[in-house]
Amino acid sequence: MVARVKTVAFLGIEARPVDVEVMIAGGVPTFAVVGLPDKAVSEARERVRSALGAVGMALPPKRITVNLAPADLPKEGSHFDLPIALAILAAMNVIPAGELAHYLVLGELGLDGGIAPVNGVLPAAMTAAALDCALICPQATGPEAAWAGEVEVVAAPSLLALVNHLRGRQVLSPPAPAGEAPGMRGGDLRDIKGQETAKRALEVAAAGGHHMLMIGPPGAGKSLMAACLPGILPPLSPREALEVSMIQSVAGALTEGRISRQRPYRAPHHSASMAALTGGGMKARPGEISLAHKGILFLDELAEFSRAVLDSLRQPLETGMVTVARANAHLDYPADVQLIAAMNPCRCGHLGDAALACHKAPRCAQDYQSRISGPLMDRMDIHIDVAAVSARDLTLPPPAEDSATVAARVAEARDRQQRRFEALGEERITTNARADGRLLETVATPDDAGARLLEDAADRFHLTARGYHRVLRVARTLADLEGVERVMRSHIAEALGYRRVSVGG
Repeated sequence: MVARVKTVAFLGIEARPVDVEVMIAGGVPTFAVVGLPDKAVSEARERVRSALGAVGMALPPKRITVNLAPADLPKEGSHFDLPIALAILAAMNVIPAGELAHYLVLGELGLDGGIAPVNGVLPAAMTAAALDCALICPQATGPEAAWAGEVEVVAAPSLLALVNHLRGRQVLSPPAPAGEAPGMRGGDLRDIKGQETAKRALEVAAAGGHHMLMIGPPGAGKSLMAACLPGILPPLSPREALEVSMIQSVAGALTEGRISRQRPYRAPHHSASMAALTGGGMKARPGEISLAHKGILFLDELAEFSRAVLDSLRQPLETGMVTVARANAHLDYPADVQLIAAMNPCRCGHLGDAALACHKAPRCAQDYQSRISGPLMDRMDIHIDVAAVSARDLTLPPPAEDSATVAARVAEARDRQQRRFEALGEERITTNARADGRLLETVATPDDAGARLLEDAADRFHLTARGYHRVLRVARTLADLEGVERVMRSHIAEALGYRRVSVGG
């Protein structure tokens, strides 16, 4: 007799269905697991053996073969423990095989028979719903699975409780979705004195989802302004929150199954490796750019990052996806992020201050900023010089506008963009920063004066095609902030002011 239990293997955030097949036959007593298992799956034999013993059951002295089908799909992780144990119990006639036919199972077994939490429960629950199955998962991850919607969830604390539930001797209550996680408290724009031009640029970047680079001396407030950005961005939509939570679930970052509506904010250190930033490692986990999906990736001290690491961001910034290529798999992770970067103008940071700048200025600035490749610089919609804050600025009263006031304008501008793209049948595009050339011709055609100004600037500053389109995108956002439908010359002029035409200048 062959007993079967359904589970999943993870490829990126995709949960692929896997059949756990168990056959118990006569012969020399063995316990073999086949089907491309990794070390954690192979070690399931000892955890299953001990867990069964802890609940008063023992493996029969026969040949036990566990096959994970399809056999050519790599299997990684400890979540195969529970489906293997249930399939063995079904083959032993402890559990009726028919009871398991409509369940998808995942969970790690402890030596005492407890069921420990595992990563990826939310994507697994989504797959169970697509297969019209119920889900069996650890009790600790039940609230996470409940977010999947119309899917029956059995969240078991232990193997014994689960067996009793399946045999009708005990009833496990269905879990309820966990409450929303509290949002991260960032800075408030009222805390920033001076820097009105930079704060205006920050508002424009937030309204259109534009990538932004701030260049200024140490202590000018670049990091503080970046920390204020989560407070002026609109919350995630339900669909976006589910996408973000699926990535966090696979990465093990979904605390207590609580989903947040606040946009992610990730700020990796400049010593981060390419695998840490774009994804990879031994098990090809999502990197910082994927954990920041639909949110902000803040790179402070941009020029201190490895150039190869920074250049690995170029393709994901354009496509919104990152592909982790390995010899045995190619995994795609979502990476639709808003890149906010900050850096000093030169190594000493005091390029514009004659009293503090080093004797190598301005050559030091050209050498320092040339660490950032031209193509990556060209992907920045907004370049802003952040001046040093003077003592007089610090004595000024707090600004009149706080983050809530700016957030209201940003929300209105984003709402206009979303309605416009939905009317054009482009529901997947929600911000101007994602509009391509064809869409820009429709939504961001400037008036005659604006068109002439943009054409002259393109010739004078040698704008690339990408740079030309980015000026149009920013101009479209400026018009949305004003609540006007037509892109005017004033919008083109301000958008051109956010382009950096020289390095070190």
